[in-house]
Amino acid sequence: MSLANKTLFITGASRGIGLAIALKAAKDGANIVIAAKTETPHPKLEGTIYTAAEDIEKAGGKALPLVVDVRDEESVKSAFAKADSHFGGVDIVVNNASAIQMSKVADIEMKRFDLMHQINARGTFLVSKTALAYLAKAERPHILMLSPPLDMKEKWFAPHTAYSMAKFGMSLVVLGLAGETRGRVGVNALWPRTTIATAAIKNVLGGEALMRRSRKPDILADCAYRIFHKPVTFSGNFLIDDSFLSGEGVTDFEAYRAVPGETLAPDFFVPDEPAPPPGVVIGENTF
Repeated sequence: MSLANKTLFITGASRGIGLAIALKAAKDGANIVIAAKTETPHPKLEGTIYTAAEDIEKAGGKALPLVVDVRDEESVKSAFAKADSHFGGVDIVVNNASAIQMSKVADIEMKRFDLMHQINARGTFLVSKTALAYLAKAERPHILMLSPPLDMKEKWFAPHTAYSMAKFGMSLVVLGLAGETRGRVGVNALWPRTTIATAAIKNVLGGEALMRRSRKPDILADCAYRIFHKPVTFSGNFLIDDSFLSGEGVTDFEAYRAVPGETLAPDFFVPDEPAPPPGVVIGENTF
């Protein structure tokens, strides 16, 4: 398997999960379009589009850092045009950019509600819509959303209705677009069983304590890498990271722990089925 010379357009690729996916592909010699907003260093967030580009090129890939606001149609259209001009096409799109605010209905400000929907649901729709004309020219095109299975239960909405609506909105794009492009583009969703050690976990949800109970972003990068090698008929799937890897023959998940020996914390939106792979034990939710 190799992604050599393939071009990946990844939103939110300046850090975290998006950067991990980029670095995994870069080791093959892939081209990475870093479509993100962080142009200058942020006091609470590591990395910019330029530091990500340096890391990608050190890993063996080619990078095109672009300041992109997925809420803005012209920004997205311009980014795809630049990617096409620079690399000669786009093969894979990863909708990773996301906003989170864990407030109840009575407490959330509408500007935060709007922001989450503009980035998560609308941004995913806009990027995917814009990508279609470019992916039509690719040999094995894929669109991947970092979004949850459509397990529509009250327990996933009651604590944070606004966030859940926005996040499930990304998955609704998968459901519809997979059907619309059946046989032409592989459109899938990927979601972690556990929390992932990212800035959102550290700064918003649980601090260092929850970071210790998380897995590394590498597990999602390994999943994405395998998905991108599937035929386009592999589409419309809502995948949980370790269950997908288990089905691919992976049996050892210990290397993905942020801290060996810590009890793993479950993520939001993980349905009861499929169960964790043999030997994987998940603790209780603490947030």
